[in-house]
This record gives sequence, structure tokens and C-alpha cells, in this order.
Amino acid sequence: MTTAENRSGTASKSKGSQPWLHQKGKEIQEFGTVRQLPVGLSYDARMYSCQRLNQVLCDTRILHDLYKKHHWLMRGQTFYQLHLLMDKHADEQLELIDAVAERIQTLGGVAVGDPRHVAEITNIPRPPNGVEEVPAMLSRLLEAHETILEEAHDAAARVQELGDDGTNDLLVSDVIRKNELQAWFVAEHLVDTPLVHS
Repeated sequence: MTTAENRSGTASKSKGSQPWLHQKGKEIQEFGTVRQLPVGLSYDARMYSCQRLNQVLCDTRILHDLYKKHHWLMRGQTFYQLHLLMDKHADEQLELIDAVAERIQTLGGVAVGDPRHVAEITNIPRPPNGVEEVPAMLSRLLEAHETILEEAHDAAARVQELGDDGTNDLLVSDVIRKNELQAWFVAEHLVDTPLVHS
């Protein structure tokens, strides 16, 4: 028996550097609620923005994971280029995920954290578990981008009406612009055009 344990085998809570393992605690803020923070926005504006941002967050997390899946499973003559592009886009989506989640927290909300919760909320259809043909993978990414863009455009306009300039700026400057650019890059890989004419 170590000094960190008493005779009953439980950790001593008075001394030592032994971590207190298997901690349990009650939920201190429910999902779908907002705390009051001094950010100069009404409760209703913050609640609405958090709801819309959590939808964008869930869909963006799924898109990130689709990019990683397709990065690993890419095939064919353009494997190398698309393998690298998928990873680059995944990294950029990861940055958006963090920015959107932090905005939700800034507004006093609770960002969706558990992937099982994300799966319940997302609007992006689940892909097959196996490997699709490359054009199908790329089309799936484009459809996910469009889903996010439609949501972000609508959300940006509505949060602007509520005076939430910060959320509007994030949606327009980061989410919309990044998704538009990535959609363009992916879409060009579905154009059937030869490098030279015979």
C-alpha cells in the first residue's frame, strides 16, 4: 500500500500528488441555453445565434470528417493531388470548427461537442461505410458545402437583423468565403476537359 492510499484502498484526499480519478459531477449548463455575458446583445439574439451556429458547427464537423475519409480513401490517376487537397481542406474546416464553437461560447451558449450529438443534428446525409467512386466522393463534398452555405447565408442575414455583428462577420468572412472557395476547388475536379486537343 502506498502513502497515497489508506487501508481501505481509496486515495487519500489530504496529501500527495495522486490524481482524484473517476470524478463525477452534475451538468452545470444544459445544451440549448445561454449564460448572461457582457457582450452587449439581448438574450433572444444570443439564443438565436447559438442555435444557428450550432447547426453550422454540426454540419462543418461532418464535412471535416468527410474530407478526412476521402483523403484516406482517394483512388485513381489524380490520387496524389486529391489526397493532398482533401487534407488541406480538412485542416481549413478544422479551423472553422474551432472559430464557430468559440463564438457560441462567447455568446454564453454551449457548443456541440460529442460526435454522437453532432450526428443527431446534422443536415448532411451519412455516406456509405465503404469506398465510393471518386466522382461520387467529390459530389458528396460539394453537396455538403452547399448545405452549409445555404444555412450560413440565411443565418448571416437573420443574425444581422438582430444586431449580432460578430456572428454575421464570422459567417460571412469565414464560413461562407472558405466554403465557397473550397467548393470551387473541388468542383473543378469534376470538369471533363483534356489538357491538350489532338
